[in-house]
Parts: sequence; C-alpha cells; structure tokens
Amino acid sequence: MLEAIINYILHVVDSLGYLGIFLMTVIEGTLIPIPNEITMIPAGYLVATGKMHMFGVLTAGILGNLVGGLITYYIAYHYGRDLFTKFGKYLFISDERLHKVEEYFKKHGSISIALGRIMPGLKHFISFPAGLAKMDIKLFIIFTILGGGTWLVMLVLLGYFLGDNAAALGDYLNKMQWVIIIGIVAVIGLYIFYSKRKQEKS
Repeated sequence: MLEAIINYILHVVDSLGYLGIFLMTVIEGTLIPIPNEITMIPAGYLVATGKMHMFGVLTAGILGNLVGGLITYYIAYHYGRDLFTKFGKYLFISDERLHKVEEYFKKHGSISIALGRIMPGLKHFISFPAGLAKMDIKLFIIFTILGGGTWLVMLVLLGYFLGDNAAALGDYLNKMQWVIIIGIVAVIGLYIFYSKRKQEKS
C-alpha cells in the first residue's frame, strides 16, 4: 500500500515539478490532514535520481507549507471566534476554554508553532489557535518556517537516502517520529523549567 502511494506521488511530483510540490504542501499546511511525508519523501527520492534539485524542492516545500499555514491563520484570525461561538458547543469548547487557548498563545505562541509544526498529528491544526489568538504575524511566519522547514528537511533527506525502499521508509519514519516526540517533550520540559525560574527571579 505504502509503495503504491509513493509511486503515485512520484508520478504527480515528477509531472508537475516544483509547482506540484508547492501545491501539495499548501494543502498539507492547511487544516486538511494530509501528511507531508507523501510529498516530500518522494521528492527527496527524485533529488537522489537527479530529476530535481535539493534547493528547489526545499524552497517549494517550505513556501507551500507557509502559505498553507497562513491560509489557516487568516481564517482563524478573522472568523475563528465566530465559528466557535456558533459551533463550539458541539465540540465541547466553552468560551472559558477558548479564552485560555488565546491567552496561552499570547504567551507561548512562538515555541508552540515551532514545535507544533514538527509534532505528528498536530502540525495541520497548530496555525488555527495562533490565528485565533491573533499571534504576531512576523513571529508566526518565522517560527512556521523554522519548525516546518526542519520537518521538511528531514523528510527530504529520508527520501534521498531511502526513497526506493518502501519497507525501510516505513520503519525509519516510525522511529524518527518517536525520536521527534521525545525531543519535543524534552524541549517543552526545559522551556517550562526556564519559564518558572524566570518568574521566580522576577
């Protein structure tokens, strides 16, 4: 199944080139839960075969990821609170909880975006609370590029070295996700520790 998906994406990316990577990552950067893996790993394999260039692949991927994130950000920025006012009760999200999310992102938005763009299962949705909290757009762009770019580089390199081995890809991707999760937990722990120490000194 994985091999069939990879072959299909290879065909799409190979046909549309860098525009295909850009369009796919725009979609993946929004609320639509399509994983970056299905685009960037095959793109890395095409780099290994000489059909694409590393700089072009990463530029198209990072820009697409950013544009997708900005689309979600602006939807949440302008319409997010109205949407939650109308439909929040169906999602068991109260005004009080929504307020807490907004306050959290005002204080910790930067690290949340950077880590959220790497976190499996979270990276597609992290832009919404940022827009809802009206996070500074410059910081949003910087940390979206930082977090999303880190993840995309790892995927392209994975495709570059293992793109023709579907079985090994699945194994390495699973291990890489666990390493990332453990790393993120460690970073969050250090960040909380540093924040508490800073509050104690002030």
